[in-house]
Amino acid sequence: MKRVYYILIFSMSFIISYSQEKPVSLSLYIFPEFTQGNVLMKTGIMYKTLLNYNMLSEEMIFENKGKKMAIAKEELELVDTVFINDRKFFELNNMFVELITHSDFDLYAEHKCKLNFLGKPSAYGGTSQTAASSSASSFYSGVDFYELKLPEHYESKPYTYYWLKKNGELKRFINMKQLEKLYSNKKKLFNAYIDRHDVKFENEMSIVQFITYLESN
Repeated sequence: MKRVYYILIFSMSFIISYSQEKPVSLSLYIFPEFTQGNVLMKTGIMYKTLLNYNMLSEEMIFENKGKKMAIAKEELELVDTVFINDRKFFELNNMFVELITHSDFDLYAEHKCKLNFLGKPSAYGGTSQTAASSSASSFYSGVDFYELKLPEHYESKPYTYYWLKKNGELKRFINMKQLEKLYSNKKKLFNAYIDRHDVKFENEMSIVQFITYLESN
């Protein structure tokens, strides 16, 4: 009886998405498939369910009886940690960010993606292009994008923003220039490292190694 009660409370506290009618476009998700994971509530209760993170809608999605459900915005503050494949996700500003490294500083990844319109074939073998829609709200207005495949001639492009937490302060950077500003007191070290290493912003390990170097010198 107690188990049934917990399942009922968990189900009612999340928003149910539309029914499954079309295959999932996993190019919009972090993981290639929905994976068994755990949702740890701040009450200490742990729920096991199939999980994945939708980078377009920026929501944590779980599967229940063949349906995709998103953790409701108003319920995010009740969630402590989401565990998927030994990776940890935490709520931040009404979304989930992934903890990339934990040491003297914490680095979080904010996983996102945008949609690019590839163009339609023209009469002469080329493509005709119009402005691409990169917004989930504008592209899928009124449509369930947890289940839909991407329309023809569209592709998704994942990208990452980062959050750096040290000395109790949490700061966001979305490119190398902003990261450089965070270490304005170490400009020579910053530039010297860049000259010697191929630092790629989209490579999380590359960013971790770079920040670790700056923090230790």
